[in-house]
Amino acid sequence: MSRVLLTGFGAYGEERDNPSGWIARRLDGIRVDGARVAGRVLPVDTEGVRSALVAAIDEVGPEIVLVTGVAPGRPSPAVERVAINVRDFPVPDINGHTPIDLPVEPGGPEAYLSTLPIKAIVDGWRAAGIPSYVSNTAGTYLCNQTFYLARHLCAARAGMVHIPATPARAAVAGTPPPPSMSPADLEEAVRLAIAITVGHRGPDLPVAGGAIS
Repeated sequence: MSRVLLTGFGAYGEERDNPSGWIARRLDGIRVDGARVAGRVLPVDTEGVRSALVAAIDEVGPEIVLVTGVAPGRPSPAVERVAINVRDFPVPDINGHTPIDLPVEPGGPEAYLSTLPIKAIVDGWRAAGIPSYVSNTAGTYLCNQTFYLARHLCAARAGMVHIPATPARAAVAGTPPPPSMSPADLEEAVRLAIAITVGHRGPDLPVAGGAIS
């Protein structure tokens, strides 16, 4: 049976109930199209996330790693194309660290591309009525760091999905509120991304997913 490692993040800053961590806990132990999902919550800690991810990879032995994280302001779920070897934090992590222009892995490649079928995931999301897109930047915070590490540390197919805020978070985020999506719909988007990845064979769909800027 295939094994999928699904990671989300714990609380940080104003994200007191991080939906990515909630989804990882919700999907822990389920089976998706014959694959068993192991959901793990990682700390929003630039110094500790590597060891936490290594421990999860060693425990699960995954064929697929799907990193998820919340990105308030994103209009919909997005599957990331690339992770870069840069940590440049706009806000502190949970321990107050704010690395500026530091590498994720000293001496590592400048970037890694996702090895998930990113176009097929977006195609499947849209077919299911989930607004979505391919994103060409995962940022320079913990999400990008963890995506980069997932590609750097293991041979599994690996990539990342960013999700928007939940309505509860958007309701207290100011005026105008950021886009949001219900927890149930976010959970279904992540579950469907796993199912599409598990079932996909061969090259990704040859459809446009880029951007002019």
